[in-house]
Amino acid sequence: MDEALRQDPESRVAIETGAKNGGVMVFGEMTTRGYVDVPRLARSVLKDIGYTKSEYGIEWETCSVWTQITEQSPNIAQGVDQKEQGAGDQGMMFGFACCETEELMPLPITLAHRLTMRLAEARKRGEIIYLRPDGKSQVTVEYEDGKPKRVDAVVVSTQHDDGVPYETICKDVTEKIIKPVCGAMMDAETKIFVNPTGSFVRGGPYADAGVTGRKIIVDTYGGMGRHGGGCFSGKDPSKVDRSGAYVARYMAKNIVAAGLAGKCEVQIAYAIGVAKPVSILVECFGTEKIPKERIEELAMKHFPVKPADIIAHFALKRPLYRKTAAYGHFGRDFPWEKTDKAELLRREAGI
Repeated sequence: MDEALRQDPESRVAIETGAKNGGVMVFGEMTTRGYVDVPRLARSVLKDIGYTKSEYGIEWETCSVWTQITEQSPNIAQGVDQKEQGAGDQGMMFGFACCETEELMPLPITLAHRLTMRLAEARKRGEIIYLRPDGKSQVTVEYEDGKPKRVDAVVVSTQHDDGVPYETICKDVTEKIIKPVCGAMMDAETKIFVNPTGSFVRGGPYADAGVTGRKIIVDTYGGMGRHGGGCFSGKDPSKVDRSGAYVARYMAKNIVAAGLAGKCEVQIAYAIGVAKPVSILVECFGTEKIPKERIEELAMKHFPVKPADIIAHFALKRPLYRKTAAYGHFGRDFPWEKTDKAELLRREAGI
């Protein structure tokens, strides 16, 4: 999608990707004035991720790349291309924010993403030489009175070269990955699980099929907030699955940053081909500092909610999405993560 938008900002993209064994499948709908060399692009991404040997599950130079791409349905296009751009699909989108971290994200998913970032960093820098590209993490946090108290359990699974002793992997991952990220919240009772099955040699597409949209909770809030069901990846911003969820996060984050609530979830619902949302709901879980109805009024007054307005506000018709493919879509340096409306909300709320 980034490559299509780089050549033609008006590109309409809804592309899925699947991978298994030595093959990648790229399929879906795309209407663009540019030309995307799909096999070359897919291979370059595999190389960047680190799939450089066949024993890793797929190898970038020799894998097959199968494509099946058609133009966007004219029935969808007629609703999106009208004078006032309508939503590219129907559905409910959610945004969430809370004051548990500096990023105003839930602590468990923040720590989980930091663990996988650190895992990739240690592999690419050669700090742990036997690591392979596949890996994942999970963090269980104990709460007290609604606030994070301690890390109760950490799970890190990482693909590795054959023949490496399990004890070596446990020691290296615990000391070089887990403790630097979670150490401040860990105690003597924290449970650590490194490669719980005992071995993780076979990984990547060799061990599991991968398909776009399988990890929508990892992309968002780790299950802390609700999810409308539509994934983000592979879709241009006319698809409100993506742009609607981004502006919902923007609204929730600014509401929390302004001090109007300690926790906030925003729900926006759209009808396909209709620009104005059919509903907007703000839930603050009893943490609101002013009446919830007033927060909803401020949200509807100061935030863009029509597709064209959202796209213009965040300048979404540009190639900025590849970074969202790992470590989530929220809590990092993206346009929808700004808190530039917090002061305005605070002032109008009179707090």
